Amino acid sequence: MKLTLPYSLIILIIGFLSAHGQDMVNKRPAFKIVQRDFVLSNPPFKSCHASTLAELNDGSVMVAFFAGSYEGARDVKIWSAVSINGDWANPRIIADGKVSDSLSYPCWNPVLFKSANGKLYLFYKIGKNPREWFGMMKSSVTDGRTWSEPLKLPAGCMGPVKNKPVELANGLLLCPSSTETETAWKVQMELFDPAKNDWKIIKVDQENPFQVIQPSILTYPDSTCRILCRSKSNAVITSLSKDSGKSWSNLTAIGLPNPNSGIDGVTLKDGSHLLVYNPLLSGKEWVNGRNQLNLAWSADGITWKDILVLEKEPTGEFSYPAIIQSSDSKVHIAYTYKRIQIKHWILQTVPGE
Repeated sequence: MKLTLPYSLIILIIGFLSAHGQDMVNKRPAFKIVQRDFVLSNPPFKSCHASTLAELNDGSVMVAFFAGSYEGARDVKIWSAVSINGDWANPRIIADGKVSDSLSYPCWNPVLFKSANGKLYLFYKIGKNPREWFGMMKSSVTDGRTWSEPLKLPAGCMGPVKNKPVELANGLLLCPSSTETETAWKVQMELFDPAKNDWKIIKVDQENPFQVIQPSILTYPDSTCRILCRSKSNAVITSLSKDSGKSWSNLTAIGLPNPNSGIDGVTLKDGSHLLVYNPLLSGKEWVNGRNQLNLAWSADGITWKDILVLEKEPTGEFSYPAIIQSSDSKVHIAYTYKRIQIKHWILQTVPGE
């Protein structure tokens, strides 16, 4: 049936949508650069990658990453460094891949997370490669000065595979995870109950046509949350949950091109969202798709606008970002800089005009 609206009503609807759209634009904050620095002053290793961030109980910020001779080498361990009054302390090893007196594997993709009760978690992977690795976990009640003994996660559980979990109202951690085999990349979510040390796997649209890994979680005022995933489809892929992660919608692509590289997002205190990602570039000079790193903003987590170019260099690699908002409302970003450094930014939000 074809419906015809009165002209006056059409004008009213257009006016409402225009005003609403302008209101959303006005809510987009500006960002002032507070600090840009390198985490490592004299790296005691040849290569580093896959940084993660957490704010500690004293307000300082910790970064962790894997480092060694090269990615996948047996000497690759998890290192961390802490920023104290704007200066980075020397990095130190906080986890290794030792599984016996005679056997050690490389470490991969650390994820730091501080829970509401102040406990600091370190999730990481051990194994020959991403197809054979397994999940590990440590915790600290001393802001990372000391750590518990490493604990292997249950079979099939990877823990947060690259990006930080979200703590639900019931104290459970919703962990964005994924698995990789020779033939398939699959996203899964994992619920971790710290009180019971219990893990539960939640599958996400396993029959979808996309090859997806490394989800990042955005949150909304109710029990809704969204994941944004890396894919082999040259696009960011999303799924929505309306029940705090217990079930998920079918995976779909959003209009944000990405060349199969890691991303990370955060929901700000004002309810809007930020995403750090590599855009899809064309041209012979852009050799690996990780030559530019952008910061994008969104009101709804679906439509994104680039607001800052963090790096752009034809022969560089700027990849595997992490992003958090600290208790003082500053935004911290860390990422791999040419595989030899971890770069860190601090941004301060400035209300839109």
